Amino acid sequence: MSLNVGHAIIASTAVFCVVASYAILLSAVLPLTGNLVLDALAKDNHYKYFVLLIIPTGAYFVIANWVGWQYYRNS
Repeated sequence: MSLNVGHAIIASTAVFCVVASYAILLSAVLPLTGNLVLDALAKDNHYKYFVLLIIPTGAYFVIANWVGWQYYRNS
């Protein structure tokens, strides 16, 4: 069970990395793909960065709050 979960996490991380790379870097130089989601990301000039950067920013705040809570509980 945990091996399958690990593979799913690695696969979803790889897919996210490919989509984020396309949206931020490659969409400016490549033509539209015909995929509705990828084309919407390629045409957008502002929110594609917000959607892709909210995940690491949110993870940072979750970790920072957890560490702060641990300091508070153990002080």
